[in-house]
Amino acid sequence: MLVALTDPIHPDGEAKLRAAGHDVQLPGADGLDALLARAEAVVVRRNLPPDLCERSPRLLAAVRQGVGVDMIPVGNCTAHGVLVANVPGANADSVAEFAVAQMLDICRSPRAMHAALPGEGWAKARARSDAARELRGKTLGIVGVGAIGARLAEIAGLGFRMRVLGHRRDRNALPKGVEYADLDTLFAESDFVVLACPLTEETRGLANAARIARMKRDAWILNVSRGPVIEEAALVDALRGGRIGGAALDVFDVQPLAPDHPYMALSNVLLTPHVAGLSQEAVVRMSTGAAEQVIQILRGDRPQHFINPEAWEASRARRAALGLEGVSA
Repeated sequence: MLVALTDPIHPDGEAKLRAAGHDVQLPGADGLDALLARAEAVVVRRNLPPDLCERSPRLLAAVRQGVGVDMIPVGNCTAHGVLVANVPGANADSVAEFAVAQMLDICRSPRAMHAALPGEGWAKARARSDAARELRGKTLGIVGVGAIGARLAEIAGLGFRMRVLGHRRDRNALPKGVEYADLDTLFAESDFVVLACPLTEETRGLANAARIARMKRDAWILNVSRGPVIEEAALVDALRGGRIGGAALDVFDVQPLAPDHPYMALSNVLLTPHVAGLSQEAVVRMSTGAAEQVIQILRGDRPQHFINPEAWEASRARRAALGLEGVSA
């Protein structure tokens, strides 16, 4: 069967798909739509159109290489019997370590010192340490304590002896060492607020003007989730007014971030181009994990990480209509 890749994946993942007997293709000169029109599965690394299934009459599987399925029109897939899966936890270490690296950079400024040393000299570069802070004893608030948030809590609590507050829908599922906090309390009491939640209608705009206003004047907000979880205009206003310490942002409402975006002119931001989950190790895990989910679905099995199990019966009917019952490659 034909597996479409919206973008390249790690060779190990591609090799796994080919070893299972599948044809693997990237978009050619005629574009992604033409490829999707022929594909039985797609491995997703970019936003797909809301009418995906109308454009893809043979599609059986849409698998996210990663965690967030906001790139996939899940409702459209469910209505047409297309199974959706992802690879939860594959990049948890990578994203959690990235957030820790951001906090360390905020507190100790090694990059700024390195940049200052050649031009400003030893004494002025060293003077930048006057503002240095330790992570030990600070309060970390994590919004979305799933695989990423739990790993971040573990590093922060055990490694840095930080107080860790957490917010998730099921407060009883918080890991040991994480105190439950409602959102208003979490924003008010944290020295660092890390957004690690999926983008849903409930989390869109979660970090709004009111909650940002509750933050400490020297607190930082870190976003390794999705851009729209923050009300961008409210954050820009708070940063310009110096009402919070700053923001470390890896994701944005519109990507790539425009060169004239207001964030670019601010000194109290740390900007990165959506790379928190892209360590070499995580890319291998995400690619091979996505390949395994595709293989399971095309074989006719339930995927290990099923996003829309309510589509299962419709998916059987779709396979039968395509004459694919019993066909695995």
